[in-house]
Amino acid sequence: MLLSKMAAEGGGKEMNEIKTQFTTREGLYKLLSHSEYSRPNRVPFNSQGSNPVRVSFVNVNDQSGNGDRLCFNVGRELYFYIYKGVRKAADLSKPIDKRIYKGTQPTCHDFNHLTATAESVSLLVGFSAGQVQLIDPIKKETSKLFNEERLIDKSRVTCVKWVPGSESLFLVAHSSGNMYLYNVEHTCGTTAPHYQLLKQGESFAVHTCKSKSTRNPLLKWTVGEGALNEFAFSPDGKYLACVSQDGFLRVFNFDSVELHGTMKSYFGGLLCVCWSPDGKYIVTGGEDDLVTVWSFVDCRVIARGHGHKSWVSVVAFDPYTTSVEESDPMEFSGSDEDFQDLHFGRDRANSTQSRLSKRNSTDSRPVSVTYRFGSVGQDTQLCLWDLTEDILFPHQPLSRARTHTNVMNATSPPAGSGGANPGSNGNSITTPGNSVPPPLPRSNSLPHSAVSNAGSKSSVMDGAIASGVSKFATLSLHDRKERHHEKDHKRNHSMGHISSKSSDKLNLVTKTKTDPAKTLGTPLCPRMEDVPLLEPLICKKIAHERLTVLIFLEDCIVTACQEGFICTWARPGKVR
Repeated sequence: MLLSKMAAEGGGKEMNEIKTQFTTREGLYKLLSHSEYSRPNRVPFNSQGSNPVRVSFVNVNDQSGNGDRLCFNVGRELYFYIYKGVRKAADLSKPIDKRIYKGTQPTCHDFNHLTATAESVSLLVGFSAGQVQLIDPIKKETSKLFNEERLIDKSRVTCVKWVPGSESLFLVAHSSGNMYLYNVEHTCGTTAPHYQLLKQGESFAVHTCKSKSTRNPLLKWTVGEGALNEFAFSPDGKYLACVSQDGFLRVFNFDSVELHGTMKSYFGGLLCVCWSPDGKYIVTGGEDDLVTVWSFVDCRVIARGHGHKSWVSVVAFDPYTTSVEESDPMEFSGSDEDFQDLHFGRDRANSTQSRLSKRNSTDSRPVSVTYRFGSVGQDTQLCLWDLTEDILFPHQPLSRARTHTNVMNATSPPAGSGGANPGSNGNSITTPGNSVPPPLPRSNSLPHSAVSNAGSKSSVMDGAIASGVSKFATLSLHDRKERHHEKDHKRNHSMGHISSKSSDKLNLVTKTKTDPAKTLGTPLCPRMEDVPLLEPLICKKIAHERLTVLIFLEDCIVTACQEGFICTWARPGKVR
């Protein structure tokens, strides 16, 4: 009894240990204790009942080369510092600006990157009582307060962002489920706004503000059921992804106010959302403890990731680790060829081998991408994930691809799993027994059926061998990419560009409250066994309190927890 108690205590202590470094294929990431930002007294904040700590960055193009500025909220306080990152220790005694609010707390904030200079920045701050403030923390000015009398919305501001490419338009989401478009030049009026319906669709409506003179809000969006927890603009600014407490991701064409596609969480609300750097994929996280990857072009779930033990609070792509692999045109003659993977011009340490039969010869230039994204959660853990070629393009028409993988904890397929039937998708992917090349870096894909996923570092051609079919798999990939490219050009044709195959998904969202049991097993919410399950590359406990921030910068990763500590993790080779 005593021994088991001691073992339990020892195990618990080890489990509770905070990690200060971790290693991935790129190398060692290291926590820089001297670069920690917090309130000046460095005392952990008692976070009970307070709003999440958030962090915003802006670069003011300072001539000194130290132009990064950092804003964060802790309880009733808001701080604005010079961010020295991996270069120098943080000096907490000298915030550029500090504000303490009474009666309301800051909940979120966003800088206007277009207008930022060394002399002036425009910072929007949303509050728990519904107001939005425009401040300049360099000039120490408060220029405007929106929804001051709370006539527009009385509920908490959940997300505020400047509209990409605009110096004056910004969008605000509330826990009421409403979003409002504002212009900083206009007033909010002295009476509650009157609205006129502009457009209505499946589970959403958009109204314009009816008044003699132009006033805020310009538009009111009502989206789904319950709180609208977060939204994110696509990299080109044309689309808007929203996640709500009703568990739905909804993606809109922002200008035409058209619904592009939807997705439903496995269960519970969705709390966070982000876009891949090229706008092709959206990742969400939420109360089902999962990260879910959704294809913008195909309007479908392509993978889920399970690593967190509690709600996922932030998801973010790492544009600096996303890799592009390209092979030169060449004649394939059946002999083994070495291909160097390019990481934005950097050779990868390990080149991969491909066996290609003579009849699979092609002169195309296959290009493949590995996306890196991360997530943090209420379980105090940071997870990093790789979204690889085998997940993005699992079904290669006209070919029977043979792939390999270095899978952790591979299990036999669950009974009745969707992919267990070799004929279900017209192709069967198996793991070769005797032609496995040297071990790959750890894969983050777990098979859920007899269909096993390729290793996370494999290129399209890696290990792919045609078995009795004349067309090489990369041709179908190349063609598919071309088709995706064409679709991108048709995006402004409202919803006409969505294939008939995927447009029926939109009709599954009902205007009344959706029964989760009716969406499970549909394209809106596939069963767990019907899509690949990703395994995190790393999953580390990095804080004592729930994590609320994850931002990828060029030379570091920034995280923050509810105690009010903002941590900087130097990327490999970036510690100075």
